[in-house]
Amino acid sequence: MTDALCYRDSYAARIEATVVATSPRGAGGGDLVVLDRTVFYPGGGGQPADRGLLLRSAGGRTWTVRTARRDGGEIVHELEPESGAPPAVGDRLQVELDWPRRHLLMRTHTALHALCGVVWRDYGAQVTGGNMEPGSGRMDFEFERMNVDLVGAIETTVNVELARNHEIRVNVLPRAEAFAIPDLIRTKINLLPPGIPDIRTIEIVGLDLQADGGTHVANTSEVGQIRVTGYESKGRINKRIRIALVADVES
Repeated sequence: MTDALCYRDSYAARIEATVVATSPRGAGGGDLVVLDRTVFYPGGGGQPADRGLLLRSAGGRTWTVRTARRDGGEIVHELEPESGAPPAVGDRLQVELDWPRRHLLMRTHTALHALCGVVWRDYGAQVTGGNMEPGSGRMDFEFERMNVDLVGAIETTVNVELARNHEIRVNVLPRAEAFAIPDLIRTKINLLPPGIPDIRTIEIVGLDLQADGGTHVANTSEVGQIRVTGYESKGRINKRIRIALVADVES
């Protein structure tokens, strides 16, 4: 199985790893590479997969990784088609994330959790869906009605909470212990397969605690502020809120 560092350390951006398998032509037309360990997040839960580079010092070869995905216990790295012949099994490589993009996704993901925490705490609305790109995202909630005043109040409250410098903690708990936590699952449908023995949780201390598999910043101060860029109805009790990060912060 690939040792996936992203789940333990979101700030790990560069490591050395060994190629354990390759195969031709993924969905995007590029070769596929499996490493014994990686810093790439393979996508999931609305968070896109990472991009970056594989580098081999011998010969100065570089390959661009266009995406990554989970395949059973492995994380598969798909190379850009123009990268040329893939590295060989046994090659020792430098593995590097596109760190500015990853950090922007981490900030965005934490911002969405802050939004979720505020909406759950103040309005008791469950999440019915969500997605993100670097710097922006959307969440769908079970609201019967939504208007500009409500959205403005949510935006203000989320920014107040982000400015409070909440610590973000990552834990992995036995399934029974995790599901003993009230309101751990904020989605309308529990998306966690029944066979998973351990549950990874993300806690914005003092605001939000829920099951999650993505990457996050260590403190809400890294997020900066958000603005609501739009809202819309997606059904009788399904309302969508779109957000964007206001400005860059030092990474």
